[in-house]
Amino acid sequence: MAFNLGFIGGGNMSTAIMNGILNKDGHPASKIWVSGPHLENLKYWQEKGANITIKNGEVYSECDYVFLGVKPALLEKSLQETVETIPRTATSRSVLIISMLAGIKIERLQMVMNMHKLLNNSKVARIMPNVPMAVGSGACLFTCGDNVSEEQKEKLSKLLKCCGHCEEIPEALMNNLGVLTACGPAYIFVIIEALADGAVKQGVPRDLALRFAAQMVMGSAHLVFDSKKHPGQLKDEVCSPGGSTICGISVLEDGKIRSTLINAIEASVNKTKSFEMSSSFVIPSGCSHK
Repeated sequence: MAFNLGFIGGGNMSTAIMNGILNKDGHPASKIWVSGPHLENLKYWQEKGANITIKNGEVYSECDYVFLGVKPALLEKSLQETVETIPRTATSRSVLIISMLAGIKIERLQMVMNMHKLLNNSKVARIMPNVPMAVGSGACLFTCGDNVSEEQKEKLSKLLKCCGHCEEIPEALMNNLGVLTACGPAYIFVIIEALADGAVKQGVPRDLALRFAAQMVMGSAHLVFDSKKHPGQLKDEVCSPGGSTICGISVLEDGKIRSTLINAIEASVNKTKSFEMSSSFVIPSGCSHK
């Protein structure tokens, strides 16, 4: 691909996306840029062949597609630092900013960028990625602003599909469905650990229990995808009358596993929505650039 790909923020999620793309040869490492406040924290990226910098504006000026991977509370600060470090020769560039910020809507992102005059030519897309993207098994949602071109959508989709399953959805679903995909892996990690602990309690060595718990979860997910059967139907097919599995299911129901997981999603959705409500985005006057 001829374009340069950038990341403002080189944290866990940005790293997962970068690894997913590189593992599928989706983009050359030499055409990837990343910025962060401390170069020593970007050594992994440098070892992968990416270009590293402490200047957000350098990433903006070099790249056509830029993932914004900072915490919601740092949006204003990261954009201010971008403006302050944009070279004068790059002030009129049009860049596709791909936000990973939970809960922050495209309208709000575009408004903040427009208030930073040097960024108002850029376009905005939102994604909700997850950490399994690092190994090509992710689930990623994306939605784009009205002014994003079909070519830009296609290139973004192609990049994200290097990392797993990817779908464009209406922005109205981004928070509610995004929590399922983005927070869900943490819930599944707890379940895998707990299932392995159950086997350990029965005398199985821990490393063996963890390997097979993880494989069992992965295989079960594949079966849901490939069979296209409802999970409830697949569950019924495993539960023989008076058998071992239905006895275990009964214990799960006693422990209210369904309502617990439903409530976990609701709690995460409510927290995600609070990011939009609590963000004031007061733009300092006299924004300058170097």
